[in-house]
Amino acid sequence: MNVSAGGRPGHASRRNASRRKARTATLLCAVAAMTAAVLPASAAPSSHTGGSASAARAPVGEDPVVVVDCFSQAQMRPQEYLLACGDGNNRLVGLRWDSWGPGSATATGTDMVNDCRPYCAAGRFHAYPVRVTLSNPQAWPEHPDLRRFTTIRLLYTDTAPDPVPKDVTYKLVY
Repeated sequence: MNVSAGGRPGHASRRNASRRKARTATLLCAVAAMTAAVLPASAAPSSHTGGSASAARAPVGEDPVVVVDCFSQAQMRPQEYLLACGDGNNRLVGLRWDSWGPGSATATGTDMVNDCRPYCAAGRFHAYPVRVTLSNPQAWPEHPDLRRFTTIRLLYTDTAPDPVPKDVTYKLVY
């Protein structure tokens, strides 16, 4: 029998197990954040090399329209997009783009949202099917040759994460 200094059986082992779980959750979040920092940059069109294969999808003669990620990288038709730049607890995954045009872009995918219960490092991610619309392209001051989408609309096709409404629009600030 495991008895802690306080004389209660198993108390120390439960506390240590809880600490291990918290450390593991923190480590997994850190790995996810580092992965997000590396992958979007490698998938983004490069202004120095003329862009990637996804940049070639822009119609000839039109200025490309991009979506800018948390790391100020231009992306076209990203498969993933981080919504919660500060903590990585909300990410769009499995994006399948139906259209990508000069005025808007639409996709379907999954919004992975951490419930942060009892706190974010110990929380669990939940999947919410979503329809994504990017719109309102504006000049990108850091790259005058590009325009960037400045609005994202999420339409949850089943349930939405509490307390988010089923249809919500956010301003993209990057």
